[in-house]
Amino acid sequence: MDQVSTESHGSKQTKKATASGWIGSALEYYDFFIYAQAAALIFPQIFFPSTDPKIAIVASLATYGVGYIARPIGAAFLGHWGDTRGRKNVLLLCMFLMGFATMAVGLLPTYSQVGLWAPALLVVLRLIQGFAVAGEISGASSMIMEHAPFGRRGYYASYTLQGVQAGQIFAAAIFLPLAYFMPDDAFNAWGWRIPFLLSAVVLIAGYIIRKEVHETPAFVKEEASTELPKAPIVEAFQNNWRNMCLVTCMALMNVIPVVATIFGAAYAVQPAYGIGFSKSVYLWIPVVGNIVAVLVIPFVGNWSDKVGRRPMIIGGALGSGLLAFGYLYAISIHSVPLAFAMSLLMWGVIYQGYNAIFPSFYPELFQTRYRVSAMAISQNVGTMITALLPALFAAVAPPGSDNIPMTVGALAFGITVIAALAAYAAKETYRIPMADLGKRDAKEVDKKDYLQMRMQGVK
Repeated sequence: MDQVSTESHGSKQTKKATASGWIGSALEYYDFFIYAQAAALIFPQIFFPSTDPKIAIVASLATYGVGYIARPIGAAFLGHWGDTRGRKNVLLLCMFLMGFATMAVGLLPTYSQVGLWAPALLVVLRLIQGFAVAGEISGASSMIMEHAPFGRRGYYASYTLQGVQAGQIFAAAIFLPLAYFMPDDAFNAWGWRIPFLLSAVVLIAGYIIRKEVHETPAFVKEEASTELPKAPIVEAFQNNWRNMCLVTCMALMNVIPVVATIFGAAYAVQPAYGIGFSKSVYLWIPVVGNIVAVLVIPFVGNWSDKVGRRPMIIGGALGSGLLAFGYLYAISIHSVPLAFAMSLLMWGVIYQGYNAIFPSFYPELFQTRYRVSAMAISQNVGTMITALLPALFAAVAPPGSDNIPMTVGALAFGITVIAALAAYAAKETYRIPMADLGKRDAKEVDKKDYLQMRMQGVK
């Protein structure tokens, strides 16, 4: 107990690290998700041949998935950077790469102007985006979690994902007035470029915020007491490959936002599907869903510090997987109110049982020496797999096919079951002290001592 007490961390430093992680994640994921919105709503018409709308939808959704293909490569590079040069440095690098790629998308010529060069350049920039964002969540989660006091790691780390959800709100909110007030011709010609070009502001703001972040005590201690690993990725696979596999399986939960915002958007608004939701109306679904998520996340994170990480993830996975059926059914019957309700419940509330918890649970499964690398690689492999799903869903349930909600819903639920089983197989971590995280022989603190340490705010 005395050893842990000596690692007491000031609340001001914890709050500063949390705020910087929140704002940085919000800004960077604004960049990432404006592409997701555009891929579903506008890119099929302007970057791909118009002779076959069905093929254009599949191709546009595939470019969304391409960004995730670059993620494992980015995770390996950026994870190594974060474990050898610090959490702060890797987050700054991620910001610059993302800002450059996103601004460049806003300057691209269309298919009618340069032909196949348009989708080719779009794919290249999406690859850079995927490379850059691969280090964001692992770096920001590790930074906040390593600053947080013992017994409060779940609460503080959850703000990483609250920032991500806020970034999605910003992304959709920028599109809303453009889609609502601008004529379709003007929006298709140049209006869609505005959110991408606004990334210049994102880049400047992100740099100002993140350059003020202090390095985490855990990394500084590791750097001072031992030689930093020359190959943290190798150490991660040698010492903790099992947890890396479990994280990869749990990261398949990204299927829920894929169903909600990517395939769901294409299904609802693209003329080929015949649903007929207007773009301006449908864009409110992710906005309102994310507003609910922003409110729910801290409460869920705090609750995981009381009951554990695993029960929250298992419940969130199975519950949101089942609700995917209802959400897709609501779209199929052209019911905007029901689609709103199902989205809010599935994505805004139940999914947060996973979404609010993994920023603390994943880094807690690994040692400080290779924490960013292990989390980045395993998480991004899982999300890469799920990012290929929009094109798969559109292929197995194309426009005109029968029973799209049951087909896509069954696939989504099966994937969430895999994530729930992985969480069940993982070790509970919320009562393990920082110094012992990721070790095979790590022991949980007794519940009575844990509550006392939690009240004292020790590391």
